[in-house]
Amino acid sequence: MRTVSKLLGLVCVWLVTQPASALNIFACEPEWAALARALAPQADIYSATHVYQDPHYIEARPSLIARLRRADIAFCSGAALEEGWLPALQQRASNPAVREGEPGMFYAADVVSTIEKHQEALVGRGHVHAEGNPHLHLDPDRVQTVARHFSQRLMQLDPEQAEQYRQTFQVWQKHWKQKRLQWKQQALALSGKSVVVQHTTFSYLLRWLKIKPVADLEPAPGVSPTLSHLDTLTQQLKAEKPLAIMHNWYQSDNSARWLAKRIAVPVLALPSTVSEKDGISTLDQLFDHLIAELRSAQL
Repeated sequence: MRTVSKLLGLVCVWLVTQPASALNIFACEPEWAALARALAPQADIYSATHVYQDPHYIEARPSLIARLRRADIAFCSGAALEEGWLPALQQRASNPAVREGEPGMFYAADVVSTIEKHQEALVGRGHVHAEGNPHLHLDPDRVQTVARHFSQRLMQLDPEQAEQYRQTFQVWQKHWKQKRLQWKQQALALSGKSVVVQHTTFSYLLRWLKIKPVADLEPAPGVSPTLSHLDTLTQQLKAEKPLAIMHNWYQSDNSARWLAKRIAVPVLALPSTVSEKDGISTLDQLFDHLIAELRSAQL
């Protein structure tokens, strides 16, 4: 009996000393899962998409519905990036915590300004956003702002751990500012260079690095390259060759390679977000990789 009482006492002590249950965070995109992991390492974090998917078009699968149903907070890009699938998930999950307007529904685009706004979204073209370009995670300055606001939201939802969130953010911010200076220094030679892009995925990064996107393989946002459009670009770009032709990993490289062969410039296949299996599991690793790839095009 004495041994049993001692064991029960140890169990009680263990239960009392365990941390409060961690938040359950549903990230719409891998970049926000990575940022959430840096700011709330104790949380249970799930990403609805991965680097080889176009985040505009995701199926509202039962597994995603179940994940959102359990979430304390959803961390998404906003600016209509997820409008084709997130509302369906929210409706089917029936989780009041992540309804529109609730503290548990966090959109990055709500706390920063966006670029490339359109007066009116074109009907039937999910890549045209009246609210602006949603790929804002590729601007280190905007990422820092989003991180501050998201950390504050975590404190609001989990006040018992508020001091831990505050300290974690301060450590992250110090590291991020150091990396930002490093990236700026590394990319000095890229300033003023020009590139050809496929879609506006990298617009924030190019603007931050002062690189000029002089042409787009897509005739219009989200419209696949056409032969006539590529012929026009060939004539346009022969006179002044760009640094490279960029496309992201989930896009076909056929058009980029067709044009590259005719104007004799390299093709850069770049990840638009983090990918743990490819050794790019954090946002600073993503920027390290992107800048290194752009610099390699100069060699």
